[in-house]
Amino acid sequence: MKFAYGTSDFYDIITNAEFYVDRTDRIPLIEEIGKRLLFLRPRRFGKSLLLSMLENYYDVAKADQFEQLFGHLFIGQNPTPRHNRYLVLNWDFSAVISRGRPDDVQHSLHSHINGSIEQFKARYRDILDYNIGIHEHDALRSFQSVLAAVQSSPYNLYLLIDEYDNFANEIMMGSQEAGKARYESLLYGEGALKTVFKVIKSATKGLGLDRIFITGVSPVVMSDITSGHNIAENIYLYPEFHELCGFTEAEIAQPLDILIAQGCLPADKREEALDMMRTFYNGSRFTYYKTPGADTFVYNPTLVIYFLKHILRYHEYPREILDSNLAPDRAKIAYISRLPGGEKVVGAVLDEEQPLSIIKLAQRFGVREMLEIKDDIEFAASLLYYLGVLTLTGIAPTGELILDIPNLVVRRLYLEQLRELLLPDFTQINAERAAKTFYTTGDIQPLCEFMEQRYFRVFDNRDYRWANELTVKTAFLTLLFNDAFYIMDSERALERRYSDLTMIIRPDMRQYQLLDFLIEFKYVELKKNNLRNEQIRQMGREELAALAPVKACLKDARKSLAEYRKPLIERYGEQLRLRVYSVVAVGFERMAWEDVTNF
Repeated sequence: MKFAYGTSDFYDIITNAEFYVDRTDRIPLIEEIGKRLLFLRPRRFGKSLLLSMLENYYDVAKADQFEQLFGHLFIGQNPTPRHNRYLVLNWDFSAVISRGRPDDVQHSLHSHINGSIEQFKARYRDILDYNIGIHEHDALRSFQSVLAAVQSSPYNLYLLIDEYDNFANEIMMGSQEAGKARYESLLYGEGALKTVFKVIKSATKGLGLDRIFITGVSPVVMSDITSGHNIAENIYLYPEFHELCGFTEAEIAQPLDILIAQGCLPADKREEALDMMRTFYNGSRFTYYKTPGADTFVYNPTLVIYFLKHILRYHEYPREILDSNLAPDRAKIAYISRLPGGEKVVGAVLDEEQPLSIIKLAQRFGVREMLEIKDDIEFAASLLYYLGVLTLTGIAPTGELILDIPNLVVRRLYLEQLRELLLPDFTQINAERAAKTFYTTGDIQPLCEFMEQRYFRVFDNRDYRWANELTVKTAFLTLLFNDAFYIMDSERALERRYSDLTMIIRPDMRQYQLLDFLIEFKYVELKKNNLRNEQIRQMGREELAALAPVKACLKDARKSLAEYRKPLIERYGEQLRLRVYSVVAVGFERMAWEDVTNF
């Protein structure tokens, strides 16, 4: 096996015999659905590789390599009449800078388009008789020259635009006011990007531009340039393209089996490895239509390749389960939390007992609406969905769309963002020390004292939507979440019951002195139980635990934990080093806890 991590060049992958999941069976569907298409997917989901595949399929200059590139794939055995019948022009807007003044960004945009036209001119120098002119300060005039050359040839033009919204999103997510001003200068009125799409639109009117395929992350930018380009059909939610990017479980099992056959992983580790990838990388769904295949979840392909390539090279799982290339998504979560309604959404997605639901996904919305409409969670939730940090998990009985965090690596992004929001850097160091002590010794006292002394002060000063055990559980998760050591599951299903927090040591980390944990959280409301803040602060630890409502919570938690631990012991057997705790928060003042491991 050979894995092309981070490679989006279809030609290189195929000619080097690297791992490739065949998506060429969708080419006839793409041709049939329309001539101008917009396809949205989150970062690192294989959009660029998809465009590279289309380029190699339609490029007239690669006609003599068709059998080599596609002969072993679906489309090679079932080609459409359009294969190798186009002149292909590529624009990749992720290469456009997002820093500096609007003029600087515009210059970068025109430079990129001109550079792409230079490559186009060189590629087709033996096919085109017309001399394409490159105009240094006016790439749109250069594009007009391309159209003239196309019209003088027997071929039509296929325009591929990758990450159409990348640099605009980067601008928008920068400094709130400065970013908004620069963004509007590019997309509103006669802005540079809007003008580019107006020229593209006009080129479809008999000037040789026959087909357009555009990829991006969200429809925000397209909404803001609608008058400039309102002819692209958004195929994001179409069920036939649900798996166009991303891997199914059957598709990742195949290379895993080959790695096992090659001796890179013991055969008895197959299910364990699949379970690891399923837990950390699965869970994305890009349609709500109920058609065959569309009800399955797909894996993030970049993370899967990262995981499998590590097994190939080192014969073990990667210690860092989150590929650092996906870490920037946390900045997107931070940005959206600052939008109207955004903080409510970021908080709500961590509540597993009441899944976030919205009536519909916003598909036609611009940045002005996002920044000016107050407390509209549909906008913020939809944008989190497009970014891939929320996903569709079902439809409620009321018909609303249910959104959830797709997997544990994404949950980590939310928790890291929340921890940084709540705790200053120096405080986080103390939190990490308390967590490390807990992992290895099971001593929960430093964690609970940290919660009383640091976290509860933050809660007193902030307007949180949670005022129950969810608040406490979320706070503990921000301190304890560690996917380098643990498979951490909040609300893990245990025989149709739920534990608040289960921390199971990763299979490859059982060689170290770590403990497994099962924790149940409870919350005692002060006002409801006729308790006063000052009264609670002055109580000793034993006196606090002796309070009637606290005793009742500890007893209830003990009973629940006795039920939760049984399926864990049955599943993991003697290898389980389980410590079991009940934790009760008394208002946002004090904590009582009990080690019920030996009950």
